Amino acid sequence: MSSRAIRDPLVDHLITPQNSALILIDYQPAQFATVRSMDPELLLKNIVSTVKTAKTFGLPIVHSTVNVASGQGKPTVPELAGLLEDIPPIDRTSMAFAALDALREGYQVYPVVDAIAGTSGEAHRAGLERVVQAGGRPISWVSLASELQRDWARQETVQEVVQIVLTERLLQE
Repeated sequence: MSSRAIRDPLVDHLITPQNSALILIDYQPAQFATVRSMDPELLLKNIVSTVKTAKTFGLPIVHSTVNVASGQGKPTVPELAGLLEDIPPIDRTSMAFAALDALREGYQVYPVVDAIAGTSGEAHRAGLERVVQAGGRPISWVSLASELQRDWARQETVQEVVQIVLTERLLQE
């Protein structure tokens, strides 16, 4: 079986490095401390894998924190901060409704459901349902990596994707 021709990466209905960006909002110690919808350590592993994948494909990354400048919040957790050292966070005082705002502005939104969490299982489901009802399309971090790679003939990213998805994660768990 041969590889298919690569489709136009800007208008493709699938996620491509040319038509997407990763938005990271408030991956700070206080937020991790309140996570109850999944194991916080698994959440951290999943978001680290998501960021590594995004960087492998050269996705633009927007990194946000809340209340760090005011001294009320701590910076991004170290495991992520190290990966994002070349991307300074945008610090804000307001609550973020980035997915809903982006959908309203006409963007497509793909919440990486296993790289986000809530204060309870119910809170997490309700938040996701609200985004889905507004037009969001949930995806997992492994599905995101697969959709970005899409074809093993894309040799420039194969080694890194195998390292992130299989070697570091799926074959270890």
